[in-house]
Amino acid sequence: MPAKKIIFIFLVSFIQLTFFHYSFSQAPKKLRTIIVDAGHGGSDNGATGQYENSMRSKEKDVTLAISMKLVAELKKRLPEVNVVPTRTTDVFDDVRQKAKIANENKGDLFLCIHADSGPLKTGRRKIGSREVTRYKVTYKGKGKKKKKISTPYTVVEPVYEYYKLPLTRSGTSVWIFAAHKTSDKLKAIMQDEGEFDVETGAASDSTTSNFDFNTPEGRAIAQIYAKRYQERSDRIATFVNEEIDKTGRPALGVNQRQKGIWVLQATNMPAILIETGFINNPEDERYLNSEKGQQELAEVITDAVIRYKEWSENPRKSDAN
Repeated sequence: MPAKKIIFIFLVSFIQLTFFHYSFSQAPKKLRTIIVDAGHGGSDNGATGQYENSMRSKEKDVTLAISMKLVAELKKRLPEVNVVPTRTTDVFDDVRQKAKIANENKGDLFLCIHADSGPLKTGRRKIGSREVTRYKVTYKGKGKKKKKISTPYTVVEPVYEYYKLPLTRSGTSVWIFAAHKTSDKLKAIMQDEGEFDVETGAASDSTTSNFDFNTPEGRAIAQIYAKRYQERSDRIATFVNEEIDKTGRPALGVNQRQKGIWVLQATNMPAILIETGFINNPEDERYLNSEKGQQELAEVITDAVIRYKEWSENPRKSDAN
């Protein structure tokens, strides 16, 4: 191929990518459907309260209670938005099924509710003592006449009981999909046989155009599309963290796990996972099981969603503020 033609194609592709990047970053995005996912469920308990004198909470129950309050709060304060829960009862759905529910409902935002935990240290304490018979072994004689003699004696030894120590870490953290897992996000975008809809034109132009992911141009545009989700996921995650901070609870920031989180990677939309608290921290466990704590979490997450909706639908106005 002549060099001039190669340069021309490169320039055209560069202009196209620049145009699409501008369109993605500037165009308002209507928030029409929100997916709320209660983590775990059914046979999958998730984390459980295991420290001494814990409430023996199950993560699946806590996440369902918070999620249902969140669904109700979103519907009350955003009546124009369709809110779809992935589960409303104690049932198990594979994470792939949850991502499928989100994608089939054409969600514009995915909120995954979880409770955190961590490895627990083991403590011990003396609860008594007991007498134990032991044997002192000696030998008498030599050669073939050598004999083993066991002489019993009694000792007193302590008796201990072992227990799990509670976590000292507490607070709420927000997670987004890791940048190095972008390939999984692209697979979600590709799920309709390698094609997906990309917004084109000016902010007021609602036309869509199908692009073949298998072409070089399609792949480049898909990468920009995935980047758009990364940016939007980071924005809603930041809003949630800021709203949590206002409650006085420890806000542990926006994080990316080195190990992928399937529901964040396989959803064709901005997505976050909220670790609402540590189920093996006494204060957090009580908070997560209380009506007050569950409602507060539902309200602050809704506050964050409302801020995100304003930012998403009025980007220029939000950036000016």
